Amino acid sequence: MTEPDYDCGLCPRLRGFILENRKLHPEWHNGPVPTWIPPEGAGSVELLVVGLAPGLRGANLTGRPFTGDFAGDLLYETLGAHGFASGTFEARRDDSLRLRRTAITNAVRCVPPQNKPVGAEINTCRKFLNGTITGMHNLRAIVTLGKISHDSTVRGLGGKLSAHSFGHQRETEIDGVRIFSSYHCSRYNTNTGRLTPEMFNAVFTDVARFLAT
Repeated sequence: MTEPDYDCGLCPRLRGFILENRKLHPEWHNGPVPTWIPPEGAGSVELLVVGLAPGLRGANLTGRPFTGDFAGDLLYETLGAHGFASGTFEARRDDSLRLRRTAITNAVRCVPPQNKPVGAEINTCRKFLNGTITGMHNLRAIVTLGKISHDSTVRGLGGKLSAHSFGHQRETEIDGVRIFSSYHCSRYNTNTGRLTPEMFNAVFTDVARFLAT
């Protein structure tokens, strides 16, 4: 797997934002957030969940994807319900939560201002997403959370967006890897009703059914 250095400077805007936050909050992680893989290693991963980017007071603070903000509550509850995680999620890096056959990453590894990466940053960071995917030799399924992560994943796998368009609970396949797309499990989406827990659960029901075959 390919991970960015802690002091990665490939995206000047993101680098500057992180350096600002290191001064304000030196106790935070404040760096690229690495992919979280299960204890058995990348070779055990059958499912990869791809989010957008670390949240300022979430993964950027804790250093673990979807840990510390609202989105992680729904994500990890759903993963646990389908057997993709065990233990208790307490929004801390040192909680008892463990992934099972599953890894979690982001399309953009550094926190962006206003949670909005620009196109050049998404494109630059895709090499790390590609490295993550190619390092998982038993990968069978990817869940993409939101259109940006979906499109970056499709491009990273060499697919055309016109042939693999985003849509909630939509499935497509590229080079033997099944892609399941979902609306992002952000507080905004759940508060507005764009995504309900039932809708999110339905995506992972489809994933679990697929991986059981």
